[in-house]
Amino acid sequence: MSKVYLSHNNLLSAYGFDSLAAITKIKQERSSLRLIDDPNILSKTVCTSRIVTEKLKEAFGLLNPKESYTRLEQLLIISLEKTIKASGLPLNERVGLLISTTKGNIDALDTRNPFDEERAYLHVLGEKIKTFFGFHHDAMVLSNACVSGVLAIATAKRFIAQGTYDHVFVAGGDLVTKFILSGFNAFQALSDAPCKPYDKNRTGINIGEVGASILITKDSGALAKESVVLLGEASCNDANHISGPSRTGEGLFRSIESAMKQADVSAAEIDTISAHGTATMFNDEMESIAFNRVGLQDTPLNSLKGYFGHTLGASGLLETIVGMHSLHQNTLFCSKGFEELGVSEPLNVIDKTTPKPIDIFLKTASGFGGCNTAAIFKKVAE
Repeated sequence: MSKVYLSHNNLLSAYGFDSLAAITKIKQERSSLRLIDDPNILSKTVCTSRIVTEKLKEAFGLLNPKESYTRLEQLLIISLEKTIKASGLPLNERVGLLISTTKGNIDALDTRNPFDEERAYLHVLGEKIKTFFGFHHDAMVLSNACVSGVLAIATAKRFIAQGTYDHVFVAGGDLVTKFILSGFNAFQALSDAPCKPYDKNRTGINIGEVGASILITKDSGALAKESVVLLGEASCNDANHISGPSRTGEGLFRSIESAMKQADVSAAEIDTISAHGTATMFNDEMESIAFNRVGLQDTPLNSLKGYFGHTLGASGLLETIVGMHSLHQNTLFCSKGFEELGVSEPLNVIDKTTPKPIDIFLKTASGFGGCNTAAIFKKVAE
């Protein structure tokens, strides 16, 4: 099978409207999480990362839209427009479109929202993005809890491998909304302070919003300087519980093991891990068990949730893009919020941003319903 590359990319976040704006702040160990008091989204103060509405409207207006678009559609379109433009690729019949999201236009169900409730259907979201850019094929929308972003990357790779497409654009996004926050609040999983993945004093999750996009291609001539090769990927559902992870890390363990086998790499060859790390008690504990079972307990590891919060269906895509820049810059990014290990099994959590030659990283994700994914990426030789 020919190589599949991850190439041009864009991150639209509270840090700014391009990937380097986020990478610069992460390298400086600066979080975008803020305390927000907005009764329209939650009756109490919440710690979150949100994109400034006025800046979003201004940026979207520059694209001269011919109709009205939801907040999420604007995030996806702005991000994707930048990635498509950077790639220089014509959108012909050999180009596909995948969208990863957990809740899509869930805010369309809010009585104060000006859009019709039908806008909440995921296929409508896909159609809006497809039509705006003029893709030849319908968008495939992947909504599998918090593994959606990594799963979309894996699906794009498989489409290319089987000859369906030569190039696939993947866009991902989720919003900070009343529906989402109230759900996590009902689980008593929300933290009212910046989250602390894997830390002894972690108190729960923060929710954030981003728009992210990337080109996945078989063309070695269509690469950005931070491009990587996707060596292997795998998914496994352990069906443990509707919201609780396996206590033995079974699904994540099997996903990592299968991805390593496909990539033909050993644990010793993986230089760093971009983990899920939600800062909830059960998720972080499960991950520590799974990483130890597969022999990765000494591998430098971080969670990026302390920078962006948990961006749900976009998180895996977002964190993969940051991992690509980490490889390119030969820098291990600090796991923001971590101070003292608070899980039962040993982990090598990165507590300070550190320059280091690195070539291969593992990205993992886990989500409600027992879903788990893993993907292994290698720096493209210059």
